[in-house]
Amino acid sequence: MNILSPRVAAILGPTNTGKTHYAIERMLARPTGVIGLPLRLLAREVYDKIVALRGAGAVALLTGEERIVPARAKYWVCTVESMPLDIGADFVAIDEIQLCADPERGHVFTDRLLNMRGRFETLFMGAFTMRKVIGQLIPNVEFIHRERFSTLEYTGVRKLSRMPARSATVGFSADSVYAIAELLRRQKGGAAVVMGALSPRTRNAQVELYQNGDVDHLVATDAIGMGLNLDINHVAFSNLMKFDGQRMRYLWPNELAQIAGRAGRHLNAGTFGVTGEAEPLDADMVEAIENNHFMPLRRLQWRNSRLQFGTTSSLLASLDQPSNNPILVKTRPSTDLKTLHTLVETGEIAARASDAKSVKLLWETCGIPDFRQVSFVDHTTLVARVFNFLHEHGAVPENWIAQKVANIDKPHGDIDALSKRLAYIRTWTYICQRKGWVSNENYWREETRAVEDRLSDALHGALTQRFIDRRTSILMRRLKQKESLVAEVDTMGEVSVEGEFVGKLNGFRFQLDKNASGEEAKTLRAAAIQALQPEFKLRADRIYNAPDTEFEFTEQGGLMWGEYGVGKLVKGDDILTPRIEVFVDDEAGSDVADKVQKRLSHFMDRKVSTGFEALIALRDDPAITGMARGLAFRLVESLGVIPRSVVARDVKELDQDARGLLRKHGVRFGQYTLFQHQMLKPAPTRLRLVLWSLFEDFGEFPEAPPAGLVTIAEVKGAPKGYYPRAGYRLAGARAIRIDMLERLADLTRAQNVKEGFEANPDMLSISGTSLEQFADLMGGLGFDVQRGEREKVKPVSESTEDAVAEEAPADAAPETPAEAEDMIEVFYTFKWVAKARQQRPDQKFRKPKGGAKPARKAPRKASSAPKKDKPLDPDNPFAALMALKDKS
Repeated sequence: MNILSPRVAAILGPTNTGKTHYAIERMLARPTGVIGLPLRLLAREVYDKIVALRGAGAVALLTGEERIVPARAKYWVCTVESMPLDIGADFVAIDEIQLCADPERGHVFTDRLLNMRGRFETLFMGAFTMRKVIGQLIPNVEFIHRERFSTLEYTGVRKLSRMPARSATVGFSADSVYAIAELLRRQKGGAAVVMGALSPRTRNAQVELYQNGDVDHLVATDAIGMGLNLDINHVAFSNLMKFDGQRMRYLWPNELAQIAGRAGRHLNAGTFGVTGEAEPLDADMVEAIENNHFMPLRRLQWRNSRLQFGTTSSLLASLDQPSNNPILVKTRPSTDLKTLHTLVETGEIAARASDAKSVKLLWETCGIPDFRQVSFVDHTTLVARVFNFLHEHGAVPENWIAQKVANIDKPHGDIDALSKRLAYIRTWTYICQRKGWVSNENYWREETRAVEDRLSDALHGALTQRFIDRRTSILMRRLKQKESLVAEVDTMGEVSVEGEFVGKLNGFRFQLDKNASGEEAKTLRAAAIQALQPEFKLRADRIYNAPDTEFEFTEQGGLMWGEYGVGKLVKGDDILTPRIEVFVDDEAGSDVADKVQKRLSHFMDRKVSTGFEALIALRDDPAITGMARGLAFRLVESLGVIPRSVVARDVKELDQDARGLLRKHGVRFGQYTLFQHQMLKPAPTRLRLVLWSLFEDFGEFPEAPPAGLVTIAEVKGAPKGYYPRAGYRLAGARAIRIDMLERLADLTRAQNVKEGFEANPDMLSISGTSLEQFADLMGGLGFDVQRGEREKVKPVSESTEDAVAEEAPADAAPETPAEAEDMIEVFYTFKWVAKARQQRPDQKFRKPKGGAKPARKAPRKASSAPKKDKPLDPDNPFAALMALKDKS
């Protein structure tokens, strides 16, 4: 080639061939150069690389929203749309040249392909599908074909939960990307998110999370296919369709290859496949992608770039001009052309655009991208206002920009809100980057950039918080590297592993953070259990040496060590020897569980032996023999309280010596109940209810009544036998404490129970009831209760006697109904009826077979007094009365 002839070359081939790297090397070998890239993100990446090699003063960056132009810039890194056309650079390169066929932006790439040249060298980099059309359009072009550095292999369908590490999953909408990222967070600890709509700052921060290994997964749109170089081993397509701006369509094989080619870095082999809703690829598609064999492009998008600005009509006519080349197809109307058509129909705009300068200004303002995507009407309204400002004042008013920017500068909210604000600020960043559009260009460029940075950082934080579980990613990495983990447990029991909260340690059971699920939960638990091994052993030593004062049992049979539940009582061989089931994670080890088991067993043994000491002494006294011993065992089995009716026959057969032996052990022979008096205290009562409920296999244990109450309301749904074990006897709608019931019985013995008696203050005081409640109670005890009314007896004083002595005046007013009612009092008379009238206590005491509730039988009539020829129990409350009657 002649040295004076500029070199025009097309470097074509699949991804991972080093095309862009080669172009950068060629540009830096020249004194000046311009490189056009398809994405703002990629432009920023290349800019940072060249700045690292040549310094910031030598490199300019031009994109729609960024303009960094040092005074002595030699190398210009731009998006293709922003490439300067008149600087006469020595070198020009256009990347991803196959985008000439893109329906939206293709006409810009085609224009650069046809018209953009370096003085000494021009390079076009892209897919091999461009070889034929480039050869037809550009004479003397040099073609350089490059092969992939590594192989690319199809691996078929794979579930997202089984996605390997260092994978990129591709979606074609923000909603799809977010849904995939959320699923990966739950199953894999999180994923970085990369989309074309992200600002470079947000994208770089997300990519850094992936590149640094904080997460092993990436979720991206098809923007990932445009030259972003990442350490990806596998690319998975979640769908094979995308919205191209007009309709949903299937991706072409070459488009899939462009994205799949991101897998495999340099010499590392890559794989690709499908997941989610995507159907498996057919054999022909797989073969084309793996071997990079695609149909060549035959048509490129084109729009005339030699525009006429004399009038709006001439501008529109030049934009509508055909190419007269069958390879160059006139592109469909894009947003800027649609906006121009709309505005020229507006009278005010048409009047202002009356000369070439105004028409050119109008066309430039129509080029404002519709980043906001609110509505086309909203966009055209904004463009019209900007044009009017520029035409009338020469600049956009600063106070107007300040208000708009201030409304956007709110770095808080969720991902959608922050993404929307970023889209909005891009509009004002674009406006402020246009030369001459604002008065204080440098200030507003920096201000809008600062707002974008703040929003970008906030969006990065929101994306990280929502889609990356940093703790899981850190712990997964440590577990893979088989590093020892350090756990910390604070005073609240919260467990942190390597500084990350993972859950709570409740005694010897680890409770995983409730927000963790799926694969994340497995990782957290594995890390926590490994790190908690020293803590389990330390706690086992502490509990084994802890005093009994640190332990307690609950009314549901739980065993507490301080605030921690460490076990529960389980039914044993007999009612006084329950077994212990400990709450210790299997991973803590058998040594830890054995220590906890032994310590809780010691605690309960002492609790039972202390609480039921008197009963155990009664059971083990060798002096008690015969019928007394049998009665003693029955009393022990009932834990110190048994209705007298249940053992009435045994009691009658006891002689006085046997009674005396039992009384020495604190046994009381009451009218209604046989009980050991110490067993009515609150502590034994509480333990008795737990042991009884446990032995009877109750699912939910009834609670002990509050301490100190003489009577309690009937407990609805109480199991059979509850009241004696609680230390009470049910009588009517209330239950009365057993010891107070016996004192009440003592008071009733002194009354004429046959003729009837009224309650005295001592009776009401002992029972702690009102008169009406006492009447119901006595009825429940088997008394016949009669209600009556009578005139109140007023206390008589001296002055009252004098007044009564005088005759009342004839015209004295009669008493009112209220006054008359105050003169009446209610009273109750209680008579003893036959015992058969009472409900048999053993019906309430014995648990029915099968748990069914027995039907109550109607009370039978019986004589009001025991027969004289029947021997009386010496402890019978009516024995003394009958003896007195016999003597009389």
